[in-house]
Amino acid sequence: MTSPALHPGTTTATHTAATHGTGAARRLGVGLGWRGEIDTVVERQPGLDWVEVVAENICAGHLPESLRILLDRGLTVVPHGVGLGLGGADRPDPARLARLADTAGALGSPLVTEHLAFVRAGGLEAGHLLPVPRSRDALRVIAENVRIAQDQLPVPLALENIAAQLAWPDDELTEGQFLAELVERTGVRLLIDVANLHTNRVNLGVDPAAELDRLPLEALAYVHVAGGTLVDGVWHDTHAHPVTEPVLEVLAELCARVAPPGVLLERDAAFPPPAELAAELDAIRRVLDGGRTPDGGAAR
Repeated sequence: MTSPALHPGTTTATHTAATHGTGAARRLGVGLGWRGEIDTVVERQPGLDWVEVVAENICAGHLPESLRILLDRGLTVVPHGVGLGLGGADRPDPARLARLADTAGALGSPLVTEHLAFVRAGGLEAGHLLPVPRSRDALRVIAENVRIAQDQLPVPLALENIAAQLAWPDDELTEGQFLAELVERTGVRLLIDVANLHTNRVNLGVDPAAELDRLPLEALAYVHVAGGTLVDGVWHDTHAHPVTEPVLEVLAELCARVAPPGVLLERDAAFPPPAELAAELDAIRRVLDGGRTPDGGAAR
Protein backbone atom coordinates (compact mmCIF):
# COMPACT_ATOMS: atom_id res chain seq x y z
CA MET A 1 0.00 0.00 0.00
CA THR A 2 1.27 3.47 -0.82
CA SER A 3 2.27 5.40 2.27
CA PRO A 4 0.17 8.49 2.97
CA ALA A 5 1.63 11.93 2.54
CA LEU A 6 2.30 13.43 5.97
CA HIS A 7 2.87 16.91 7.22
CA PRO A 8 6.58 17.69 7.73
CA GLY A 9 8.05 16.23 10.89
CA THR A 10 5.32 13.64 11.49
CA THR A 11 5.14 9.88 11.23
CA THR A 12 2.10 7.77 10.44
CA ALA A 13 1.64 6.95 14.14
CA THR A 14 2.06 10.52 15.41
CA HIS A 15 -0.16 11.91 12.67
CA THR A 16 -2.91 9.43 13.55
CA ALA A 17 -2.72 10.33 17.23
CA ALA A 18 -2.70 14.03 16.45
CA THR A 19 -5.88 13.75 14.41
CA HIS A 20 -7.91 12.09 17.16
CA GLY A 21 -8.00 8.68 15.49
CA THR A 22 -6.65 6.48 18.26
CA GLY A 23 -8.09 5.11 21.47
CA ALA A 24 -11.25 3.24 22.33
CA ALA A 25 -14.55 4.65 21.08
CA ARG A 26 -16.82 6.17 23.70
CA ARG A 27 -19.72 3.95 24.73
CA LEU A 28 -22.91 5.67 23.63
CA GLY A 29 -25.68 3.09 23.96
CA VAL A 30 -28.98 3.29 22.07
CA GLY A 31 -29.98 6.65 20.64
CA LEU A 32 -32.51 8.48 18.49
CA GLY A 33 -32.06 11.20 15.91
CA TRP A 34 -33.21 14.54 17.34
CA ARG A 35 -35.44 16.46 14.95
CA GLY A 36 -37.28 19.70 15.69
CA GLU A 37 -40.59 18.14 14.61
CA ILE A 38 -40.40 15.56 17.40
CA ASP A 39 -38.32 17.39 20.00
CA THR A 40 -40.71 16.75 22.88
CA VAL A 41 -41.15 13.12 21.80
CA VAL A 42 -37.39 12.63 21.98
CA GLU A 43 -37.29 14.35 25.38
CA ARG A 44 -39.88 11.90 26.74
CA GLN A 45 -38.58 8.73 25.11
CA PRO A 46 -37.78 6.29 27.95
CA GLY A 47 -34.41 4.58 28.16
CA LEU A 48 -32.72 6.86 25.65
CA ASP A 49 -28.94 7.05 26.07
CA TRP A 50 -28.00 9.74 23.52
CA VAL A 51 -29.16 11.72 20.50
CA GLU A 52 -27.73 12.87 17.19
CA VAL A 53 -28.60 16.21 15.57
CA VAL A 54 -28.11 17.35 11.96
CA ALA A 55 -25.30 19.87 12.35
CA GLU A 56 -26.55 22.23 9.67
CA ASN A 57 -29.96 22.51 11.37
CA ILE A 58 -28.76 24.22 14.54
CA CYS A 59 -26.69 27.25 15.49
CA ALA A 60 -24.00 26.89 18.15
CA GLY A 61 -24.96 30.22 19.74
CA HIS A 62 -28.69 29.50 19.88
CA LEU A 63 -29.26 25.86 20.76
CA PRO A 64 -32.90 24.71 20.81
CA GLU A 65 -34.35 24.52 24.29
CA SER A 66 -35.06 20.82 23.83
CA LEU A 67 -31.38 20.07 23.24
CA ARG A 68 -30.48 22.11 26.32
CA ILE A 69 -32.91 20.00 28.36
CA LEU A 70 -31.28 16.80 27.11
CA LEU A 71 -27.79 18.13 27.77
CA ASP A 72 -28.82 19.13 31.29
CA ARG A 73 -29.94 15.54 31.85
CA GLY A 74 -26.48 14.34 30.90
CA LEU A 75 -27.32 12.87 27.49
CA THR A 76 -24.62 12.93 24.86
CA VAL A 77 -25.48 14.93 21.73
CA VAL A 78 -23.50 14.27 18.54
CA PRO A 79 -23.59 16.64 15.52
CA HIS A 80 -24.01 14.84 12.20
CA GLY A 81 -22.98 16.85 9.14
CA VAL A 82 -24.53 16.49 5.69
CA GLY A 83 -22.82 19.23 3.69
CA LEU A 84 -19.07 19.17 4.26
CA GLY A 85 -18.43 17.34 1.00
CA LEU A 86 -15.20 15.54 1.86
CA GLY A 87 -15.63 13.30 -1.18
CA GLY A 88 -15.11 16.10 -3.70
CA ALA A 89 -11.95 17.38 -5.34
CA ASP A 90 -12.22 20.77 -3.61
CA ARG A 91 -10.64 21.17 -0.19
CA PRO A 92 -13.05 21.46 2.76
CA ASP A 93 -14.62 24.89 3.16
CA PRO A 94 -13.00 26.57 6.20
CA ALA A 95 -16.29 28.27 7.14
CA ARG A 96 -18.18 24.96 7.14
CA LEU A 97 -15.44 23.36 9.22
CA ALA A 98 -15.45 26.25 11.69
CA ARG A 99 -19.22 26.00 12.10
CA LEU A 100 -19.01 22.24 12.67
CA ALA A 101 -16.25 22.76 15.22
CA ASP A 102 -18.28 25.44 17.03
CA THR A 103 -21.33 23.16 17.09
CA ALA A 104 -19.33 20.31 18.60
CA GLY A 105 -17.99 22.67 21.24
CA ALA A 106 -21.40 24.08 22.11
CA LEU A 107 -22.81 20.58 22.54
CA GLY A 108 -19.80 19.19 24.40
CA SER A 109 -19.77 16.37 21.87
CA PRO A 110 -17.21 13.54 22.03
CA LEU A 111 -17.04 13.35 18.22
CA VAL A 112 -18.56 14.69 15.00
CA THR A 113 -19.71 12.69 11.99
CA GLU A 114 -20.08 13.28 8.25
CA HIS A 115 -20.76 11.30 5.09
CA LEU A 116 -18.14 10.00 2.71
CA ALA A 117 -19.93 11.55 -0.25
CA PHE A 118 -19.69 13.91 -3.18
CA VAL A 119 -22.07 16.85 -2.75
CA ARG A 120 -20.80 19.79 -4.86
CA ALA A 121 -18.41 20.91 -7.58
CA GLY A 122 -17.64 24.30 -9.05
CA GLY A 123 -20.08 25.96 -6.68
CA LEU A 124 -22.99 23.78 -7.81
CA GLU A 125 -24.82 21.67 -5.22
CA ALA A 126 -25.78 18.12 -6.15
CA GLY A 127 -28.72 18.13 -3.75
CA HIS A 128 -27.94 14.54 -2.83
CA LEU A 129 -25.26 12.44 -1.17
CA LEU A 130 -23.53 10.87 -4.18
CA PRO A 131 -20.99 8.04 -4.14
CA VAL A 132 -17.34 8.91 -4.64
CA PRO A 133 -15.29 7.18 -7.35
CA ARG A 134 -13.41 4.47 -5.48
CA SER A 135 -10.08 4.86 -7.24
CA ARG A 136 -6.64 5.25 -5.73
CA ASP A 137 -6.41 8.76 -7.13
CA ALA A 138 -9.65 9.67 -5.38
CA LEU A 139 -8.40 8.00 -2.20
CA ARG A 140 -5.34 10.28 -2.12
CA VAL A 141 -7.49 13.40 -2.54
CA ILE A 142 -10.09 12.35 0.02
CA ALA A 143 -7.44 11.33 2.56
CA GLU A 144 -5.99 14.83 2.40
CA ASN A 145 -9.48 16.33 2.75
CA VAL A 146 -10.04 14.18 5.83
CA ARG A 147 -6.71 15.24 7.35
CA ILE A 148 -7.57 18.91 6.80
CA ALA A 149 -10.93 18.40 8.52
CA GLN A 150 -9.33 16.51 11.41
CA ASP A 151 -6.83 19.30 11.94
CA GLN A 152 -9.64 21.85 12.30
CA LEU A 153 -12.04 19.84 14.46
CA PRO A 154 -11.65 19.71 18.25
CA VAL A 155 -12.87 16.11 18.52
CA PRO A 156 -12.55 12.89 16.46
CA LEU A 157 -14.26 12.66 13.08
CA ALA A 158 -16.23 9.61 11.90
CA LEU A 159 -17.31 9.06 8.29
CA GLU A 160 -20.50 7.31 7.18
CA ASN A 161 -20.99 4.94 4.26
CA ILE A 162 -23.81 6.14 2.03
CA ALA A 163 -26.80 4.57 0.26
CA ALA A 164 -26.35 4.48 -3.49
CA GLN A 165 -28.44 3.91 -6.59
CA LEU A 166 -25.46 3.95 -8.94
CA ALA A 167 -21.80 2.99 -9.00
CA TRP A 168 -18.89 4.48 -10.90
CA PRO A 169 -17.87 2.20 -13.80
CA ASP A 170 -14.12 2.25 -13.06
CA ASP A 171 -14.11 1.61 -9.31
CA GLU A 172 -10.86 -0.06 -8.25
CA LEU A 173 -11.96 -0.83 -4.69
CA THR A 174 -15.12 -1.94 -2.96
CA GLU A 175 -16.60 0.48 -0.46
CA GLY A 176 -15.26 -1.64 2.39
CA GLN A 177 -11.75 -1.67 0.93
CA PHE A 178 -11.87 2.07 0.26
CA LEU A 179 -12.94 2.84 3.82
CA ALA A 180 -10.34 0.47 5.25
CA GLU A 181 -7.54 2.23 3.38
CA LEU A 182 -8.90 5.63 4.37
CA VAL A 183 -8.87 4.59 8.03
CA GLU A 184 -5.30 3.32 7.72
CA ARG A 185 -4.10 6.53 6.07
CA THR A 186 -5.87 9.01 8.36
CA GLY A 187 -7.02 7.30 11.56
CA VAL A 188 -10.57 8.49 10.88
CA ARG A 189 -13.36 6.61 12.65
CA LEU A 190 -16.33 4.95 10.97
CA LEU A 191 -20.08 5.47 11.26
CA ILE A 192 -21.60 2.37 9.68
CA ASP A 193 -25.16 2.69 8.43
CA VAL A 194 -26.59 -0.82 8.19
CA ALA A 195 -29.64 0.48 6.31
CA ASN A 196 -27.28 1.83 3.66
CA LEU A 197 -25.58 -1.55 3.41
CA HIS A 198 -29.00 -3.09 2.82
CA THR A 199 -29.80 -0.41 0.22
CA ASN A 200 -26.62 -1.23 -1.68
CA ARG A 201 -27.44 -4.94 -1.50
CA VAL A 202 -30.79 -4.40 -3.20
CA ASN A 203 -29.73 -1.73 -5.68
CA LEU A 204 -26.17 -2.77 -6.52
CA GLY A 205 -25.92 -6.44 -5.51
CA VAL A 206 -23.34 -5.74 -2.79
CA ASP A 207 -23.14 -8.40 -0.05
CA PRO A 208 -23.34 -6.64 3.35
CA ALA A 209 -21.57 -9.48 5.15
CA ALA A 210 -18.65 -9.34 2.73
CA GLU A 211 -18.38 -5.58 3.12
CA LEU A 212 -18.45 -5.89 6.92
CA ASP A 213 -15.59 -8.38 6.67
CA ARG A 214 -13.54 -5.82 4.74
CA LEU A 215 -14.11 -2.99 7.22
CA PRO A 216 -11.75 -2.20 10.12
CA LEU A 217 -14.46 -2.50 12.74
CA GLU A 218 -12.01 -1.55 15.47
CA ALA A 219 -12.48 1.99 14.11
CA LEU A 220 -16.26 1.86 14.60
CA ALA A 221 -17.68 4.93 16.35
CA TYR A 222 -21.35 3.98 16.11
CA VAL A 223 -24.09 2.60 13.87
CA HIS A 224 -27.12 4.04 12.07
CA VAL A 225 -30.38 2.13 11.59
CA ALA A 226 -33.19 3.50 9.42
CA GLY A 227 -36.23 2.50 7.41
CA GLY A 228 -36.93 2.60 3.70
CA THR A 229 -39.19 1.18 1.03
CA LEU A 230 -38.97 -0.83 -2.19
CA VAL A 231 -40.38 0.87 -5.32
CA ASP A 232 -40.18 -0.92 -8.68
CA GLY A 233 -37.28 -3.03 -7.50
CA VAL A 234 -35.27 -0.07 -6.18
CA TRP A 235 -34.72 0.41 -2.45
CA HIS A 236 -35.21 3.99 -1.27
CA ASP A 237 -33.51 4.90 2.00
CA THR A 238 -36.30 7.26 3.02
CA HIS A 239 -35.88 7.54 6.80
CA ALA A 240 -39.67 7.86 6.66
CA HIS A 241 -40.69 4.18 6.93
CA PRO A 242 -40.37 1.57 9.67
CA VAL A 243 -37.11 -0.33 10.02
CA THR A 244 -37.43 -3.61 8.16
CA GLU A 245 -36.27 -7.03 9.28
CA PRO A 246 -33.54 -7.29 6.58
CA VAL A 247 -31.95 -4.12 7.98
CA LEU A 248 -32.01 -5.60 11.49
CA GLU A 249 -30.40 -8.73 10.05
CA VAL A 250 -27.51 -6.61 8.77
CA LEU A 251 -27.23 -5.09 12.25
CA ALA A 252 -27.07 -8.62 13.65
CA GLU A 253 -24.30 -9.46 11.17
CA LEU A 254 -22.33 -6.48 12.43
CA CYS A 255 -22.94 -7.43 16.07
CA ALA A 256 -21.60 -10.90 15.35
CA ARG A 257 -18.27 -9.24 14.53
CA VAL A 258 -18.05 -6.42 17.07
CA ALA A 259 -19.98 -4.88 19.96
CA PRO A 260 -20.97 -1.48 18.55
CA PRO A 261 -20.23 1.45 20.89
CA GLY A 262 -23.58 2.95 19.95
CA VAL A 263 -26.59 2.44 17.69
CA LEU A 264 -28.92 5.23 16.61
CA LEU A 265 -32.36 5.14 15.00
CA GLU A 266 -32.85 7.77 12.29
CA ARG A 267 -36.24 9.15 11.33
CA ASP A 268 -36.59 12.29 9.19
CA ALA A 269 -40.21 12.35 8.00
CA ALA A 270 -43.65 10.76 8.44
CA PHE A 271 -42.96 10.56 12.15
CA PRO A 272 -44.90 7.75 13.84
CA PRO A 273 -46.52 7.86 17.28
CA PRO A 274 -44.09 7.71 20.21
CA ALA A 275 -45.04 4.09 20.94
CA GLU A 276 -43.95 3.02 17.46
CA LEU A 277 -40.60 4.75 17.84
CA ALA A 278 -40.18 3.03 21.21
CA ALA A 279 -40.97 -0.34 19.62
CA GLU A 280 -38.29 0.20 16.94
CA LEU A 281 -35.77 1.13 19.61
CA ASP A 282 -36.69 -2.03 21.53
CA ALA A 283 -36.17 -4.12 18.38
CA ILE A 284 -32.68 -2.65 18.08
CA ARG A 285 -31.99 -3.42 21.73
CA ARG A 286 -33.04 -7.06 21.20
CA VAL A 287 -30.52 -7.42 18.39
CA LEU A 288 -27.80 -5.83 20.53
CA ASP A 289 -28.66 -8.19 23.37
CA GLY A 290 -28.34 -11.20 21.06
CA GLY A 291 -32.08 -11.68 21.02
CA ARG A 292 -34.31 -12.35 18.05
CA THR A 293 -35.25 -10.30 15.02
CA PRO A 294 -38.94 -9.49 14.45
CA ASP A 295 -39.52 -12.54 12.22
CA GLY A 296 -38.32 -14.87 14.97
CA GLY A 297 -34.88 -15.42 13.44
CA ALA A 298 -31.84 -15.45 15.66
CA ALA A 299 -29.85 -12.23 15.89
CA ARG A 300 -26.42 -13.63 15.27
